[in-house]
Amino acid sequence: MGWFNVFGLIFMAVILIPNIIFAVKCKDGFENRWHNPFVEAIEQIGRFGCFGFMIFNIPGTWFGWWSDEAFAVYLVTDALLVVLYCLVWIVCFRKSSMFRALALSILPSILFLFSGIMTRSVLLTIAALLFAPAHIAISYRNAK
Repeated sequence: MGWFNVFGLIFMAVILIPNIIFAVKCKDGFENRWHNPFVEAIEQIGRFGCFGFMIFNIPGTWFGWWSDEAFAVYLVTDALLVVLYCLVWIVCFRKSSMFRALALSILPSILFLFSGIMTRSVLLTIAALLFAPAHIAISYRNAK
């Protein structure tokens, strides 16, 4: 696959679509009621790391799939996680709830961590480990 992961790009593009629609339709956007600069910084570092390392494979930090079967598991599982993420957005678009907050934070966290493990990407796995707990915590605190 080399340095560019086209599948990672597709998965990222698809999960960004509902977020872009939300940003356009809800001009007020998301209100962060839990102000913790440290957790917010960790989340942003992890978020942009995940976005970048889902798409770009840095030589020496990315070792590819173990086998063709592992690649197939990666594709099917990531596609399922992306579909679930979009379904939660569709079903819960107008309803703020704890379920929506947690589902929309846990699903991409699993996607990034699973992708990092399956592609054997050290940087994606580290970024996902930074992003997941911070993103879930922020989403939980704001939904309370």
